[in-house]
Amino acid sequence: MSRSTRSTRTALKDRIPGGRDGRRMLVIGFIDKCGTGLWSTAMALYFTFVTGLDLGQVGLLIAVSGAAGIAGAPLGGRLADRFPLVRVIIGTQLLRAAALLALLTTDDYLLLVLFSAAGALPDRATNVLTKLYAARVAGPDRVRYQAVNRTTSNIGWTLGGLGAAAALAVGSTTAFHLLLVGDALSYLVMAALTLRCAEPPAPTTSRVAAASTDATPAAKPSNPWRDRGFLRFTAADSVFFLHDSILQVALPLWIVHATEAPVGLAPLLMVVNSALVVIFQVPLSRFGSSTEAARRLLAPLAVLFTVGTLALTVSALGGRTLAVAALITAAVVLTFAEMIHTIASWEISVALAPDDAQGAYLGVHGLAQSTQRFVGPLLMTGLVSAGPLAWPFLGAVLVGTSAVQNRLVRRRLPEPSLSVAKVTVSEH
Repeated sequence: MSRSTRSTRTALKDRIPGGRDGRRMLVIGFIDKCGTGLWSTAMALYFTFVTGLDLGQVGLLIAVSGAAGIAGAPLGGRLADRFPLVRVIIGTQLLRAAALLALLTTDDYLLLVLFSAAGALPDRATNVLTKLYAARVAGPDRVRYQAVNRTTSNIGWTLGGLGAAAALAVGSTTAFHLLLVGDALSYLVMAALTLRCAEPPAPTTSRVAAASTDATPAAKPSNPWRDRGFLRFTAADSVFFLHDSILQVALPLWIVHATEAPVGLAPLLMVVNSALVVIFQVPLSRFGSSTEAARRLLAPLAVLFTVGTLALTVSALGGRTLAVAALITAAVVLTFAEMIHTIASWEISVALAPDDAQGAYLGVHGLAQSTQRFVGPLLMTGLVSAGPLAWPFLGAVLVGTSAVQNRLVRRRLPEPSLSVAKVTVSEH
């Protein structure tokens, strides 16, 4: 290997925070999304064509699984505070594989619902656990690390989706089974790779340290369920996460039912969404390099939500050209809102979490996304049915939420430099 090649490789490694274990966890996340892209794209069709469920049964199964998954985030966070993080992650990966493979053993509806719900719990827990691992191994560069993770995850999801499309073109029962087994195998590969990851140093509890210095008993770990400020922050964040349902659920339905744009525009806009995240998520991460910087992102986030929702209204005013232009604008602007919110939400949620209960706090914060995934699609179908004036109303709600969130974070972190010092210690 030439000296220039070695130096280039070293430079690339230096640009990815977290060291060797951090890079390994990025590979694990990439494999995760490849497998998830295989199965998620075909899940509803599998239950329809292979197990013979009707539309109502499929909808209820997905809804029940989504409701069960809501409990996964806080449960995973609580376990991470009590047991070694790497072992908990491996446990969730093995449970995901087992629940998925169990679907192959039956066509009974109640069992299918049970196995799907059982898989949703560790699935949502894994999302919180991998973020917690990133917070501990990447330290002060955790925002950049999470941006790199989102980029690689989007690439993995796209590749998995392309693989699913190829299998679905065949349309046989065997092809569906291969997609399911492929996703399960990805979890087993992830578990094997996670075994090679070192346990990240747990946060040093500042309150416990202070207590030992004063020769007094250690304080009881913080409880996020009793922290009203953090619960308000999480509730507001669940509103921001509606960008996910707007892009994935409302946009395709809006194109079909309210505009003169071609139906084929919907998948193209999803491609644009993925491409923009891959290109811009990492560069944008520098704007959230501290908690105070992340808080300031709430103002441009409000502007992006306003423009995006107004563009959706304009798309229904008539004319194919206007509709296409407005829909592209909405998709691009809301994708940037998604990226900005991801940066701000990640940095602020970690900064607000006390060191002695980091897992529990991030687990509760994970409820924001889990709840949105359950409630968001129902809300979006209602907004599409309500017509064009519903979008400015949603935009006003999002802007108001941005103002409330800004005040809340400012009160919780009155001294920006203090929060940066707190979370940039080596234990993260």
